[in-house]
Amino acid sequence: MKKTVVTVVGALLVVAGAALVVLPGPGLVLVAAGLAVLATQFPWARPPLRWARRKSREGVDELRRSGGRAVFAVACAAVTAGVGVLSLAGVRVPLVGTATAVLLVLSGLFLVGVVAWARAPHRGRGAGSAASRRPRSSSSL
Repeated sequence: MKKTVVTVVGALLVVAGAALVVLPGPGLVLVAAGLAVLATQFPWARPPLRWARRKSREGVDELRRSGGRAVFAVACAAVTAGVGVLSLAGVRVPLVGTATAVLLVLSGLFLVGVVAWARAPHRGRGAGSAASRRPRSSSSL
């Protein structure tokens, strides 16, 4: 029973994430979440999950290092959420229905959250990051 539930939930997350890669939404996040669920029961899901984790860390590290990329990401998030808000406010936006508008707003907010998390000096340094593996010098304590 547990394996069936894991299979169904993981597959749904991966399929929804794959759809949101081309539609507005945090597609890669859902694909990674689906792989994480599937990896609890299926060894074949672990290598792509490791790849997704490595790529997400690289992206967060790049946002942390590059102020220009962070500003560009926030600008894209503002445009994305803005289009969604305009559509929800009644402005006719071609090819944007209510569900798409909501996903646009949520995607914009999600992106701003990721940028804020990556740029915060005390965050984004989990157990697997390079910063946490470096020994501290006595002057930084």
